[in-house]
Amino acid sequence: MKFQDNTFIVTGGASGLGEATVRELHGAGARVVIADLNGERGEALASALGEGAAFWRTDVTDEADGQAAVDLAVSRFGGLQGLINCAGIGDPAKVLGRQGPQPLETFSRVVQINLIGTFNMIRLATAAMAESALQADGERGVIVNTASVAAYDGQIGQAGYAASKGGIVSMTLPVARELARHGIRVMTIAPGLFMTPLMETLPEEIQQSLAESIPFPHRLGRPDEFARLACQIVDNAMMNGETIRLDGALRMAPR
Repeated sequence: MKFQDNTFIVTGGASGLGEATVRELHGAGARVVIADLNGERGEALASALGEGAAFWRTDVTDEADGQAAVDLAVSRFGGLQGLINCAGIGDPAKVLGRQGPQPLETFSRVVQINLIGTFNMIRLATAAMAESALQADGERGVIVNTASVAAYDGQIGQAGYAASKGGIVSMTLPVARELARHGIRVMTIAPGLFMTPLMETLPEEIQQSLAESIPFPHRLGRPDEFARLACQIVDNAMMNGETIRLDGALRMAPR
């Protein structure tokens, strides 16, 4: 799918992997709706990008918020052709910690935002994409989700996070199969250790230790590398129904 004259929603688009993806899409000529809870950062990014960019404060788990972001894409830019799901949280917690069993709401919150929030945006966005005109290769839309290497080798304390990201991986193929008749592709990226705002809060020695666990390249991933892969998926019509690990051959240890 081309970028010029097409519109994309990026959830979690005000920072980290999402912000990098917004910038990459916009730089390639796409129109972008930044869907994020951080109004200050989202508005500032939309203002900095200028024409072809808009912000909508969005809780991805809320049906009304998600629908409003989709409606903004359609009303402001004339349609919706892409969705990049980057919104998510971590909240590590052991199943059985020093204070007893993990509170159920901790597990539920991670799954609600990461997995159900992703699905909520998929279902709302595809309704608008299905109304788009056919493009090259019979495409109407493309969806790129964000999972994690934790879906495959989650560490101790990541039960909720790994379950939520594993759910995203598992639903990629069935959703791609279902939406194929509408000309909508579905892909997922499973990033490893990346330099995100959360990572930047860690001490330098911890960042270095994490980087050294990556076989090659021996460093943390950069958000623009995630963004470039997302755009390569958009550009390549044969990429469909699969999850791509973006991790420098990292395999996470138990802890």
